[in-house]
Amino acid sequence: MSTPADKGAVATQAAGGAIRLPAVHLILSDAGCESLIAEYGRVQTLEAARALLAELRAMLLAARDGGAAAALAAAPDTTIPSLIAMLGARLRDQNTSPLRPVFNLTGTVLHTNLGRALLPDSAVQAVVDAMRWPMNLEWDIDTGKRGDRDNLIEELLLELTGAEAATIVNNNAAAVLLMLNTVALNKEVIVSRGELVEIGGAFRIPDVMTRAGAILREVGATNRTHLKDYDEAAGPQTALMMKVHTSNYAITGFTKSVELDELSPLAKKHNIPLAVDLGSGTLVDLEQYGLPHETTVRETIEGGADLVTFSGDKLLGGPQCGIIVGRKDLIAQIKKNPLKRALRVGKLTLAALEPVLALYRAPDLLPERLTTLKLLTRPAAEMRAQAQTLLPLLQAALGANYTVTDEAMTSQIGSGALPVDQLPSHGLVVRPAATGRISNALGVLEQRLRALPLPVIGRVAQDALWLDLRCLQAHQQQRFIEQLALLTA
Repeated sequence: MSTPADKGAVATQAAGGAIRLPAVHLILSDAGCESLIAEYGRVQTLEAARALLAELRAMLLAARDGGAAAALAAAPDTTIPSLIAMLGARLRDQNTSPLRPVFNLTGTVLHTNLGRALLPDSAVQAVVDAMRWPMNLEWDIDTGKRGDRDNLIEELLLELTGAEAATIVNNNAAAVLLMLNTVALNKEVIVSRGELVEIGGAFRIPDVMTRAGAILREVGATNRTHLKDYDEAAGPQTALMMKVHTSNYAITGFTKSVELDELSPLAKKHNIPLAVDLGSGTLVDLEQYGLPHETTVRETIEGGADLVTFSGDKLLGGPQCGIIVGRKDLIAQIKKNPLKRALRVGKLTLAALEPVLALYRAPDLLPERLTTLKLLTRPAAEMRAQAQTLLPLLQAALGANYTVTDEAMTSQIGSGALPVDQLPSHGLVVRPAATGRISNALGVLEQRLRALPLPVIGRVAQDALWLDLRCLQAHQQQRFIEQLALLTA
């Protein structure tokens, strides 16, 4: 006869013996369970224990129906210490955050799926302070009256971009949406067909224009657009001319596009505002750091743009946000749009963004202080030395089934920035020792690396697993080494 799990022992008969599951209160009252209750609370521990016993009971009953021998073979250790160990594992699993740190060895620095830009220490500390303390988010300390949260970073943005005004929303897609909905609601926006981009997550310029309530007026052809195309399209219903930076692809061959310095005078002639979506906008000339040139926000403003939108978490190297800078009167209209409140950022984003922007006041020190730029400018020789250190350790952990070599490779900036430009890099390449079933062997290895406490994310290509070391920083290396021992199990 069985007794309910929360009142007494539950028995499952098998081969003349009994496999007993102890009552819940016996597990929770055991001294071994005290630490679980202290860490996870009595309510959660009780619910987890009930669920564990229910699963074990169902498993044992199903096995019993298959015969006594099967029941005995399937029976787990049902002693209280063993059940407490299982209970602890269950509680740890259900309390492990799904958002976890990983080693980004993909070779893509600004990896959208891995969170894009890593924040510098000054920004991290500012976020910690903002989480622990009340902040003057919308409070003017000088006047003692309500303030505007954009004021916390506007002065810095104007200094760095040369714009008249600025505002912040939660990402660049929101910036484009808000700008279009404010300036071009129920009116036309002229865009070249060659700039109707789609970025990750199926974000398309035509779609966002529709959602913003603007009317798309396409001009030119996919590969060639001329100034006269914009001129002929401009009319009474035109609210905006817009250029979109094709940051995630390149059209080559028989092409023609209208540059900003050509388009700006035309927009002024028609008295139509000119907007530029830079996407992964940068605040400094990257060429001074040995990187390919990318048009800066200041260059865009000086080139005649009335509004510029760009991301905070790409080349800028800050937190996720969308930034709009430009003419004071247009920014004022944008800030009055009711959508602005729905799309505004909170104190944590502003706390992270301000110290990142402040770093740009010392551009000569950026490569050592701004994490994104530090990774992008990391010397290949440094990564080569790191690879030579790690190679024998990884080879020992993987054993004879795999061959590890250190090799030159190429990284990319990522997140739609400079898509055709590659950065010389170095890393480890892992190939199966056996020639047969290579894809299966690489799949198993990739899974083993992802299953580590701090998952290792590489890329599979050309019958090998490539581990680009560009983003493995010096302070992370020891943690990487320590968990290699788990691969031998």
